[in-house]
Amino acid sequence: MKTFCGRANPTTGSMEWLEEGEDYDYHQEIARSRYADMLHDKDRNVKYYQGIRAAVSRVKDRGEKAIVLDIGTGTGLLSMMAASAGADFCYAIEVFKPMANAAVKIVEKNGFSDKIKVINKHSTEVTVGPDGDMQCQANILVTELFDTELIGEGALPTYEHAHKYLVQEGCEAVPHRATVYVQLVESKRMWSWKKLFPIHVEAEDGEKILVPPSEMENCPGVPSVCDIQLNQMPSSDFTTLSDVVTMFSVDFSKPVQSAPTYYRVQLEPVKSGKAQIVLSWWDIDMDPSGMINCTMAPYWVKPTSALQWRDHWMQCVYFLPNEEPVLQGEKLLLTACRDEYSVWYNLQKAREEENKAAEEEHKAGVCVESPVCRCRAHLLWNRPRFGELNDQNRTHQYIKALRRVLKPDSVCLCISDGSLLAVLAHCLGAKQPSRTDLYHPHELWQAFFKANQLEDKIKIIEARPELLKPYHLEDKKISVLVGEPFFTTSLLPWHNLYFWYARTAVSTHLASNVTVLPQSASLHMMIVEFQDLWRIRSPCGTCEGFDVQTMDDMIKNSLNFRESKEAEPHPLWEYPCKSLSDPQEVLTFDFTKTVPQHCLSTEGSVNLLRKGKSHGAVLWMEYHLAADISVSTGLVQISNEKGSCEWNPHCKQAVYFFSSVIESEILSDPTAVTYAINFDTKTGEIAMDFKL
Repeated sequence: MKTFCGRANPTTGSMEWLEEGEDYDYHQEIARSRYADMLHDKDRNVKYYQGIRAAVSRVKDRGEKAIVLDIGTGTGLLSMMAASAGADFCYAIEVFKPMANAAVKIVEKNGFSDKIKVINKHSTEVTVGPDGDMQCQANILVTELFDTELIGEGALPTYEHAHKYLVQEGCEAVPHRATVYVQLVESKRMWSWKKLFPIHVEAEDGEKILVPPSEMENCPGVPSVCDIQLNQMPSSDFTTLSDVVTMFSVDFSKPVQSAPTYYRVQLEPVKSGKAQIVLSWWDIDMDPSGMINCTMAPYWVKPTSALQWRDHWMQCVYFLPNEEPVLQGEKLLLTACRDEYSVWYNLQKAREEENKAAEEEHKAGVCVESPVCRCRAHLLWNRPRFGELNDQNRTHQYIKALRRVLKPDSVCLCISDGSLLAVLAHCLGAKQPSRTDLYHPHELWQAFFKANQLEDKIKIIEARPELLKPYHLEDKKISVLVGEPFFTTSLLPWHNLYFWYARTAVSTHLASNVTVLPQSASLHMMIVEFQDLWRIRSPCGTCEGFDVQTMDDMIKNSLNFRESKEAEPHPLWEYPCKSLSDPQEVLTFDFTKTVPQHCLSTEGSVNLLRKGKSHGAVLWMEYHLAADISVSTGLVQISNEKGSCEWNPHCKQAVYFFSSVIESEILSDPTAVTYAINFDTKTGEIAMDFKL
């Protein structure tokens, strides 16, 4: 069966109807899954195996049969561990049908079909009894239902249901418990992901400071966790204000409550500063004694331990509703509130009467409300976008370029999502009666204009570029067309070429001597070796002695189905890599002209200059605001002779993983990678091919 799927093309802006097979969603899910990452997580797998062996032994030592329930079995790995550890029978539950089918094949291939039953259902739909999915309740509960926030994948309601209906009272659980840790920090960098800082603009008539409206300043933001590879955050980018403290723990061997609740701990800052951020992570004890422990603690907490890289479990950054000045040694109360799927934090000064009130609140089961964005900025801008808007160096590049092209009579149109360029243009001299026009959502901007006395200075046009009419511009021609460009629909770097299509759509409204800024863009490429990111696309073969080749094949087939010739977006500041080649410009896009009818293609080769494994190519865009002013969305610099790369921290770069990896030595005759890249101007898509 074929299905027509509607989608807005992020590059061309047009609505498209694509005929997709019934397997399309499934292939998408598998191709971009993190199964390979989990199977490569040696620390996780070894600890689970140790915990499962110990749990089976404890049950056998009591003279009982070991009956295992494995919820969210995936490949069936944990059930196979249990069966090989001597479990009498395992019920392996997997709700995703293609995955359940793969688990059946993997279990059979490893010779455990008589010991493991794969059940393709949600665990809450599983029945127990002579005619049920399970003959009897299990006495060992094994799960891997956790995300970076611990509870975001619904672990609590799943455990709650399992303890009520699927497992015996007093069952063994692997993991046995999870503990959540927190640390209070001050960090201008991380705080810049939540707040818009004042923007300083040097204009001819003196410095102007643009300030966010009070609604934005006092907004608590959105409750969703910010999960990142905290091990890539340099210690110079934050100051720890407290020791690491235990926030709460969950014992999975006992009945679990998923109802909203909160936890409170007393903190004493070890340093005075501005409390802005709560950093958080968890660990799991695979056994009751806590001897088998798997931790997500970042590098500064356990500096002597070897860190296990993983991308399926990272660390959490939580933003306090407001910045709180704190003094060394004063008593503070940190409250963690949670519902079934998420956690959020509040900080207050501890006073004795408040402590008593807090105890009363706790008894009454009161829970602090989840933060809700009321200023709309946090709905328009994601966290990297806040960081980008707060990047004063980047803003200065645009100011420098705008200053050169704007005149007092300039009619300026800005096309970008949630951009401050129109405001900057006004500050730099695009005055009334000509207007700086903005193509944007409304309420947020009205508040921003009001806070900066700009209400009648900037006009918001609520129309798509192709629907722009002369009356929108008061019958004037646009003399300066600007864009960052940035669009919220963009996933890959070149999706922001939508600016070129928008520029083409408004051609009839442009003056003959129009200035377009940026004047052009270029696509750049470099061959790299990843320190760890390669694992998410690397076949596993065997995992802890079990053959999981079926999973490798399944991922490969799904990649070949649609995505093998596509790049995928990753924020590379979180994923260290070294350059094996020089960066190379491969395509250019001239915004002073309309989008051409013909495709833009290039072929070439790039020499590998350093020793290493060629895991893939990284691609990014650079925007040329003027002949000598450019803004890069990718490589900032290659920082040393080893080829370590520094990336733009606000953008995702495109990563094209090679299907096979070559290891290059330093040769007198360097190894070359040949490439062919094609930009289809009709679809706005870039196809690429690399040969090693």
